[in-house]
Amino acid sequence: MKRLAILGLGACLLWLSGCSSVGYLYQSWQGQRALMARAEPIEQVIADPQTDPQLAERLRTASQIRQYAVAALALPDNTTYTRYAALPGAYPLWNLFVTDELSLQAVPHCYPFFGCIAYKGYFDKTRAEQAAADWHERGKDVYVAGIPAYSTLGWYDDPLFSSMLHWSDDYLAEMLFHELAHQRFYAKDDTAFNESYASFVGQQGQREWLKSAGRAAHDPAGRERERAFVELVLAARSELETLYQSDQSDAAKRPRKAAILAQLRSDYASLRDSEWGGDKRFDHWFAADLNNARLLPFGLYDQWVPAFECLYQRSNGWADFHQRVEALGALAPEARTAALGQQCGE
Repeated sequence: MKRLAILGLGACLLWLSGCSSVGYLYQSWQGQRALMARAEPIEQVIADPQTDPQLAERLRTASQIRQYAVAALALPDNTTYTRYAALPGAYPLWNLFVTDELSLQAVPHCYPFFGCIAYKGYFDKTRAEQAAADWHERGKDVYVAGIPAYSTLGWYDDPLFSSMLHWSDDYLAEMLFHELAHQRFYAKDDTAFNESYASFVGQQGQREWLKSAGRAAHDPAGRERERAFVELVLAARSELETLYQSDQSDAAKRPRKAAILAQLRSDYASLRDSEWGGDKRFDHWFAADLNNARLLPFGLYDQWVPAFECLYQRSNGWADFHQRVEALGALAPEARTAALGQQCGE
């Protein structure tokens, strides 16, 4: 579940909502305020004799990763991730994804300055679940996901959360690079562009960081299984997209939708048991009901990663790559999509 939690569930919360109720605005303000109040300078936490030695070592590593991001990946040099916040729970926030019953297009949530994105963030899990229940009663597919990290795009000095230290240093590096990429560039109203860009920066940055450290990736077999898992989900998404765009009636589409999702579950079980030796790392994801909203993040975070990889291969280093990304982001939406589709064909 690591890859999904870190990358496939959305890492950028844009919490100021001009299209939401006063209650939502209040919980956003209070939630961000409470998290910021928990943050302490990392150097201070490390120097404290009461700090657990293992935590201190992880924080030192996080600081080194942050320095690498600036020096090697041309990511923002600011005070982001120079403080640490120990959380009372597993996650700092929860994202709500909503789709129509027979669509993989997200119901958008709109924010001042940042435009519309494909999810809505809540600092209170109960509020997120209540909002999901409200949408479900209106016939929508919904999914609430705990998010270990998010970016305020430089509006605040985002701290390093304890939720970001649940996994290996490899994943921590990928996550930090991903989040800092959101600060480096953000295209209004284009979640797939933004998240695919950040995902590529996280993945490629991690590969280069590992190489610079002269070591192999942690749990390479696990990463291969994550890729296989994502491919399964993306294949099911593709089938569903074809179905939803077809001329079949809604009454005919519903049982076919159920069959595709049931096949996804069956294919995963077969792969797990026949090739992975019973590795159950993704069982938790399949334990809940499958629906369009649950599959939504995969399309957002993976759609344009190959295009950005091709763009990177043609770039003269990271600074040039980021500038090329900015040029793409400045295009009109249709032109941007067309340009992304041509990146690997030139």
